[in-house]
Amino acid sequence: PGVAVGHATLHEGERLHTGVTVVLPHRGNPFRRKLPAALCVQNGFGKLVGATQLAELCELESPIALCGTLNVHRVADGLLDWLLALPGNEQVRSANVVVGETNDGRLSDIRARPLGTEHVAAAIASASTGDVEVGAVGAGAGTVCFGYKGGIGTSSRLAAGHTVGVFVQTNFGGRLVVDGAPMSELVGEDHDGSCMIVVATDAPMDQRGLERLARRAFAGMARTGASFSHGSGDYAIAFSTVGFGEAPLRGGALSPWFVAVADATEQAILDSLCAATTTTGQGRTARALPLGPLRRRFGGEER
Repeated sequence: PGVAVGHATLHEGERLHTGVTVVLPHRGNPFRRKLPAALCVQNGFGKLVGATQLAELCELESPIALCGTLNVHRVADGLLDWLLALPGNEQVRSANVVVGETNDGRLSDIRARPLGTEHVAAAIASASTGDVEVGAVGAGAGTVCFGYKGGIGTSSRLAAGHTVGVFVQTNFGGRLVVDGAPMSELVGEDHDGSCMIVVATDAPMDQRGLERLARRAFAGMARTGASFSHGSGDYAIAFSTVGFGEAPLRGGALSPWFVAVADATEQAILDSLCAATTTTGQGRTARALPLGPLRRRFGGEER
């Protein structure tokens, strides 16, 4: 509750399929109300702006933005413009914005770097705490997953009275597995790529608990058949909306949330695939995942 997500999407013929997605941890001034946070790196072939201060201080003081690889620094500049302009930040001389990425260059002209401050502002302005738009939108407009069209996905679980929400930008490969069943009829030809995972919870956790929570997100990613290739940039950022005032959960008390985050990550990745639409760009077509085989395998209704 209270976490908002917004997108700005660019679909321009077959040249551009890109965008920016912003996760706002709360509706206030994130620099003035910092939240406990942690970072876990599964494979570090990525360009995660703000990673070192996030890992060192274990604090989140900005929204988290996601985009395509070569747009990272322009999006970071736009996010910093927004943060510095907030009332109360007039004297701020150092701020750590967090921007992650996956490479959407297979379907979009990545060297054009079309995103700027106006797109970051538009994504923030559109942010909602309601249903999250998923699929080929925002930072997922040009991504590919398991050889099919990837994108944005989300899922959540309740555990011991608290929520764990997971948000993903999928752009990776492997052999697709759904609910433990290898989908041999849906095997793509892609083994490379990356995944950004954002985990939010309203359970009271400190940096150590959040780091352990973020690490378990990759268990969910592995369940889907991810290959974790040499060139993958696989990152999980976890934060607690409770802030620093409440005694954090520790030890065995964290186990229910470990199970929850793995389950939610698995489903969020499948959500991104099932919601994505066929996209053509740069002379390539990434087909939407055919849902018929899934419905037949799991007893759903054929359409």
